[in-house]
Amino acid sequence: MLQEIDRICRKHGLCYWLDSGSLLGAVRHKGFIPWDDDIDIAMTQKDTETFCKVAPDELPEHLLLEIPEKGGGSQPVLKVRNLNSFFLSKDDDLNAPYCKGIFVDIFPFIDYPAAGRKWIRFITKGTCASHALLTRAHYYSIHNTIAFVYFCCRYALCRVLWFFTKLFSPHRHRYMSNTLHNNWNGNMHKKSSIFPIGEIEFEGCTFMAPADPDAYLRDLYKDYMQLPPKEKRVFHAVYIEPELFKSSS
Repeated sequence: MLQEIDRICRKHGLCYWLDSGSLLGAVRHKGFIPWDDDIDIAMTQKDTETFCKVAPDELPEHLLLEIPEKGGGSQPVLKVRNLNSFFLSKDDDLNAPYCKGIFVDIFPFIDYPAAGRKWIRFITKGTCASHALLTRAHYYSIHNTIAFVYFCCRYALCRVLWFFTKLFSPHRHRYMSNTLHNNWNGNMHKKSSIFPIGEIEFEGCTFMAPADPDAYLRDLYKDYMQLPPKEKRVFHAVYIEPELFKSSS
């Protein structure tokens, strides 16, 4: 799946880079983290928009581009799904009609202002929490109505704070990170650690990567070469079926 995404991006001059656990796996394990079960990549928001236009015609028939704005998925994350597989996580809704195949997460990156990390995290965490609650199915009750009003106000406040933080930042475009709806921890990366895009080995193949993987991973995980405790080495999935129907070949 990642090879197909790589092919499309190179064909159309789009940049992506391995992100989060996939970049960590490439650096620390030369491939998947042994207890990981998906792939994470990032793109600039502009390249993500172009990818969404060209990918549906370029992807092979067994791969599907899932766009959350068009009713796809349980999370506000762009995904490429494998239709001939089944991946069930604790966040999935079996009653919802979206595809539940193995996936590659694609995270759009936007510019971030040069503000304090705690302040950025206050804004992004508030935005994520409010968005997550407001976009879920609700049932009428006094408690839910109060919660709905509270999180509407919190969401609006975070958006206003974000606007003025960007407006008065002396270096508005020095950093990049996930869109506000996907940045619970308030992570930021200097653009100099991302560009110019480099390459890295992952499972014996070469894919695009940040210019400085060490700086990028330290922003995310601090001492990233230290393995987590055994009790935290867990899969995201509750159940995985990698191939539903055997190929006739």
